[in-house]
Amino acid sequence: MYPFDGIEMGLGTWSWGDSWYWGYGRTHTSQDVDEAFQAALDAGIVLFDTAEVYGRGESERLLGRLVKQANQPVRIATKFMPFPWRVQAGSLTKALRASLERLQVDQVDLYQIHAPLPFRSVETWMDAMADAVEQGLTRAVGVSNYNLEQTQRAHQALARRGIPLASNQVEYHLLERGPERSGLLDFCQANGIALIAYSPLGGGLLTGKYTARVAPSSLVRRLRTWRTRRKIGPLVAHLHTIGAAHGKTPAQVALNWVICKGALPIPGAKNARQASQDAGGTGWRLTPDEVAALDRASDALN
Repeated sequence: MYPFDGIEMGLGTWSWGDSWYWGYGRTHTSQDVDEAFQAALDAGIVLFDTAEVYGRGESERLLGRLVKQANQPVRIATKFMPFPWRVQAGSLTKALRASLERLQVDQVDLYQIHAPLPFRSVETWMDAMADAVEQGLTRAVGVSNYNLEQTQRAHQALARRGIPLASNQVEYHLLERGPERSGLLDFCQANGIALIAYSPLGGGLLTGKYTARVAPSSLVRRLRTWRTRRKIGPLVAHLHTIGAAHGKTPAQVALNWVICKGALPIPGAKNARQASQDAGGTGWRLTPDEVAALDRASDALN
């Protein structure tokens, strides 16, 4: 289903322009972002996921500039945050038009509800999304962080308007397998809904570069990961061993595990090196035995 046909992986752009959590301006610059974008294109990655809240719109502005300069088609996904003051359904259209202006395009390929905040119903926002499709502002619509019941309601509400639910973007990786256990992944696959996996490397924990003694530079990320860093060693060892058999890094193995599960990973990249390494997770497959071994190593952490 468009916009995912022929795509194994996209690139997440949360770190582009975000200084508070990802250190934009300190750990990476606009030049690094430019090079990450080009490296992704060179590696065949053409789907880029952003949001109006990433860097307070700076991620969209950076991506828009890069897409305008690109000499090939690029697919853009962005998101609407249903803040409590956005009580009118028309606020979605207004926010989408603002995103389009920052992105310098007339239409995005995928527009998503960023989170199921409780201030308006699932059905209200799906009607607004259907309106956006009918107005030609987006080609497809999706949701993000919706649980199984919310996804089912979104799917049904859009179906009443004759529009498919294209995707649900959730956290999914070897350290977070909730979408499998809740039945969400199965429902999405049964209904032609792409499950987009954000943070597919567990915030960098599955790359092998962080341990109990080696922490991320951001204080927020250090605090969020310290418990997991103390016990992740055996799983990372499995990633190293399996990767050696394929000539791949632990991160590339972790990304391929997501693909083998039938989901679409969107790792982030702050620079060209990371974008190129991310792309190495595509174009090959783990064996069923290797997937099962990683499942067991993941289960052992709980």
